[in-house]
Amino acid sequence: MSGAVEAKLAELGLTLPEVVPPLAAYQPAVRSGSYVFTAGQLPMVQGKLPLTGKVGAEVTPEQAKELAATCALNALAAVKSVVGDLDRIARVVKVVGFIASAPDFTAQPAVLNGASELLGAVLGDKGVHARSAVGVAVLPLDAPVEVEIQVELTSA
Repeated sequence: MSGAVEAKLAELGLTLPEVVPPLAAYQPAVRSGSYVFTAGQLPMVQGKLPLTGKVGAEVTPEQAKELAATCALNALAAVKSVVGDLDRIARVVKVVGFIASAPDFTAQPAVLNGASELLGAVLGDKGVHARSAVGVAVLPLDAPVEVEIQVELTSA
């Protein structure tokens, strides 16, 4: 059964993907009380990374922004896997993005806007969040971007 959030995804032409299987010893998402914390989500599409490399070198900032949106979509799938219904999201509390950056690349916040804008488009005011955009030397599988989210759930 799909609720309002999944209807909004469909309206935007998006489909919630299958949860990306863990690459190591962790869970894609865990619930603690009224919060769900996702593991870092790579921009996997049907089990593969569409691009690899550093942002500002092999990957353009525009491509990386799209990949960040894919990460956010994967994070929503991970949340759904533990709560069953995305309409249970009261709000996105925090988004953390890691951007594999060329040495002179400094536009990490613009890349992470891909995730933030997707969450806002899908969840409206519930998608407004605090965030951190961090440049790093390398990410798993040479992914350009990795995003994790923390959401608060409604009581019902």
